[in-house]
Amino acid sequence: GFIDSHEAVFRLNNAITTGFEAQVGSKTTIAFINSNILQSCSRRYQCSCRPYGPNVAIVLYVCQLIHLMDVVYCSSMLMDNSVIVVTDPRFDALCSRIVKYYSIRSFMEMTGYNVEEWTQAHDGPMFHYSSGFQAIMLAIAICEKVSIFGFGKAPGVKHHYHTNQQAELHLHDYVAEYQFYHDLVHNRSSLVPFLLETNFTLPFVQLYT
Repeated sequence: GFIDSHEAVFRLNNAITTGFEAQVGSKTTIAFINSNILQSCSRRYQCSCRPYGPNVAIVLYVCQLIHLMDVVYCSSMLMDNSVIVVTDPRFDALCSRIVKYYSIRSFMEMTGYNVEEWTQAHDGPMFHYSSGFQAIMLAIAICEKVSIFGFGKAPGVKHHYHTNQQAELHLHDYVAEYQFYHDLVHNRSSLVPFLLETNFTLPFVQLYT
């Protein structure tokens, strides 16, 4: 299929492919997960955090520091030469800064309020970017061309194709994240904060909804 024709395929949070191959393909190069997924796995009798097989790299970002214990445990259970790669905190901070920039900008434009009122409206301490956002950030950092699948849905459609979850998590500002994705698609590097002072060039990005 079209997805499998790509040189590398990233999948998020161990989304299953069995039974959905016609829609999402079956190839997986990198399994990008957040530490909540790993925590659930480490508390089971048999590890299930590797649904794509032992040869697929695991890249993980840590939601809470205590989850590093799960990383240590699951890493010790791997019987081959593979490892769990934890994202650099500086990369995590960059993701947070970009999403907050877009979220604050959207909030001010839609409400007319000032920036000080954003924190209360968004429960500042709990505000966080989604797993998908960080996976896309990783992709644009290492790939020459990026295709984004499954981001965006019609009203009434399930949030995840492989679960029964309907509503989106209020922990994330998906509107802000999608504004960033559309800036990527249109190669609006001048609109993306923290890029102007660098020599980084955005790759070609295509969004398939």
